[in-house]
Amino acid sequence: MRNREIAGTTALVTGASRGFGRGIAIALSQAGARVVGVARDRGRLEELRAQLGDSFTAVAADATDPVVAGQLMDTYRPATLVLNAGASPLARPLHRQTWESFSAPWTVDVQQAFHWTREALLAPLAPGSLVVAFSSGAARFGSPLSGGYAGAKATIRFLSGYAAEESRRAGLGIRLTAVLPDLTPATGLGAAAVAAYAARQGVDEAAFLAARGPVLAAEQVGQAIAGLAADPGLDAAAYALTAAGLEALA
Repeated sequence: MRNREIAGTTALVTGASRGFGRGIAIALSQAGARVVGVARDRGRLEELRAQLGDSFTAVAADATDPVVAGQLMDTYRPATLVLNAGASPLARPLHRQTWESFSAPWTVDVQQAFHWTREALLAPLAPGSLVVAFSSGAARFGSPLSGGYAGAKATIRFLSGYAAEESRRAGLGIRLTAVLPDLTPATGLGAAAVAAYAARQGVDEAAFLAARGPVLAAEQVGQAIAGLAADPGLDAAAYALTAAGLEALA
């Protein structure tokens, strides 16, 4: 199957101001896409625009707002949609969570994935378009120091799979997949989790990370998503993402 041309297409990335989202926006821009970055932090988005130039459009907005999702999908009709926005969970064990802190990943991560995935099917996006929903390795292995995070990320994986089935049933030709990145200190969320789990095990962060093996970098995440966008043959329902790259999940 021929590679899909990214150059000249539009990509939309939620949570684009930092961490994985920033790395993804940079990688897609370097591949020639016109990138629309959505996040609440206008300052960080403008910093990214200064770096990437006119190929990047900064949209300061709340990705969990269904009106924002509908308006931006109508305006840009992206060929690549990356749903990366999410809350930073409180790094505490269950009994030290409140319901508000426990449920934050559902309120933010799952809600934004639902609204944007729904809009992709309703639009519908053009055949051959790609929708990537960011789940987490926690969806497979659990995360006892992050409240409802693991369950929320597992739901995102299910949601993406359900949407992929609807695309097939309707003959839309939209490729939908979930990506489950490994725990890494390369993001603010990941750094807080690494610190919390290292302390729980009674080791320093360097020892904790050394025991886990090679560390996933934000730049690697960006390149992996650009690779997914370029290769229609990468059509698994979900992928684990580690420093070794993408691995299709059954």
